[in-house]
Amino acid sequence: MDKPPEMFDREFQWAELARFVRYPGREATLGVVSGRRRQGKTFLLDALTRASGGFMFTATETTEADALRQFGAALADYCGEPVPFRFAGWDEAVARLLRVATDGPTTVVIDEFPFLAKASPALPSIIQRALDPSAQRDNTPVRLLLCGSALSFMGRLLSGSAPLRGRAGLELVVPTLDYRLAARFWEIADPRTAALTHAVVGGTPAYRREFTQGDTPQGPDDFDDWVVRAVLNPGRPLFREARYLLAEEPDLHDTALYHSVLAAIALGNAARGGIADYLGRKSTDLAHPLSVLEDVGLIRHEPDAFRGNRWAYRIAEPLVTFYHAVMRPSWGDLERPGRAPAVWGRAQSTFRSKVLGPHFETLCREWARWHAAPETLGGHPARVASGTVNDPAARTSREVDIAVFGHCEDAGPDREALLAIGEAKWNETMGLGHLRRLQHIRDLLRARGAVPADGTRLLCFSGAGFSDDLRRAADQDGAVALVDLARLYGGE
Repeated sequence: MDKPPEMFDREFQWAELARFVRYPGREATLGVVSGRRRQGKTFLLDALTRASGGFMFTATETTEADALRQFGAALADYCGEPVPFRFAGWDEAVARLLRVATDGPTTVVIDEFPFLAKASPALPSIIQRALDPSAQRDNTPVRLLLCGSALSFMGRLLSGSAPLRGRAGLELVVPTLDYRLAARFWEIADPRTAALTHAVVGGTPAYRREFTQGDTPQGPDDFDDWVVRAVLNPGRPLFREARYLLAEEPDLHDTALYHSVLAAIALGNAARGGIADYLGRKSTDLAHPLSVLEDVGLIRHEPDAFRGNRWAYRIAEPLVTFYHAVMRPSWGDLERPGRAPAVWGRAQSTFRSKVLGPHFETLCREWARWHAAPETLGGHPARVASGTVNDPAARTSREVDIAVFGHCEDAGPDREALLAIGEAKWNETMGLGHLRRLQHIRDLLRARGAVPADGTRLLCFSGAGFSDDLRRAADQDGAVALVDLARLYGGE
C-alpha cells in the first residue's frame, strides 16, 4: 500500500502498519498503536483503513450499553446488514468482529480504545480470550488495531500481567515530529524562526493544520505578531489547548495540583526539592503527582550526566511550558480581547529565560544525539544529557548544558567515554570566555577520571553567532566545534 501523498513523513509508522495488515496468516492478530494527543494517529489509521478497505470504529466516552449500540450499528453498516447488530455484551461483539475477514486479511481499527475499556473493564480480557489459540478456529484473518492517547493506560495494556501481554504482533508509538521535521512541516525555511516557533508549539502536527489553519510565522519579524494572533488570541484553539491537555487525561484527577507542579517546572525548578518549595509542600508529597505526569507523557525524568543521585524534571510538551511561563500568570488579561500585545511585550524577558533558553538547550542535545556526525563528536553517541560538575577549588558547581557519552576506540570496546561537552546560548554571541569555561570543566572531569575524558570535544552552540577570536580558535583546534542555527537545522 502506498502512503497517501498528503501524509507528511511517518514512513516508518506506515511501513510497520502496512506490514502488519498484510500478514498472510489465517488467524486473527492484534496490534497496539499509541502516542500523545494531536500527533495524527487517527489520521494515520483512517488512511490505512481506507487504503486496505477495512473497518474503523472510533469510541466515545459513554456507557457500556450505549457503546455496544454504537459499535453494533457501525459494524452492521460495514458488513452491509440492513439493521444494526444487537449485542448482549462484548463477548458477542468481539466474536462477531473477528469473523468479518471473509475475503482475506482485513484491517479493523478501534480508536480511543481506553474509552471502551473504562466503561467495560473486562474488554481486554475478552479480546485476549478471543485471540487464544483454542478460539482461533472460529476467527478469520482480522488485523485488529487498538489505538489510544491515554499513555498510562496504553502502556499498561501489554505490560506485566495484563491480559493482552504477549498477544500483540505490533506495538507502535506515533511520536511528535523531530525539530527538523517540524520546520519542514511548518514550511519554515529560516532556522531562527523555526527554533522560535518550535519553542512554542513543538512538533505536534495538529497545531499547524487544525489549530492554526496554516497560519505560520513568515520570518523573525513576523514571529511576535504570529504569537499574538495565533497563540495568545482567545478566539483561537491554541489559547486553551494546554489546559485541555490536562483535562483530557483520565488519570489526572486533581488538575489544580498538576497545573501547579507543571508551573513550578516551567519556571525553572527542575529538582523535586525546588518543586516542593514552590508548592509549599514536602518533597515526599510529590512522588505520586510527578509519577503520574511522567506516565501520561507530560514531563520527563532525566538523570544528571555526572551525578547518579540527581535528576531533573522537564516538561515534554513545549506548549505546556509556554502556557505556564507566559500565559497562566496573565490569564485574566489575555481572556479580554485586545490585551495580548501588551501581555506579550511584558513577557519577553520571561519567554527568553524560562522558555526559549531551556528549549534551545534541548534542541542542542537532540542535535548531538541524532544529527551530529561521529567525526564531529569523536565517536558514536549513546546518550546525551545535561549535568553539573563540582569545582572544589572554586567551591561551586559548573553547569554543563550538553554532555555526550558514547564509544570511541581510545576508550576500549566495553567502556563508555565522554565524547563531548557543550554550552548553549540562545541570544548571546559566544567568545573565548565560553571556550575557556568548557576547557576548565574538561580539566575537572579529566582529574576525576570517572569516565575517559582525554579526547573530549568542546561544542559551542549559539543562536546569535560567535566572535572572530572564537572562530579562529576553532579553526586551529580540531577538538572545538561551533554550531549555529544553520548547522543545528541542516548540518552535522
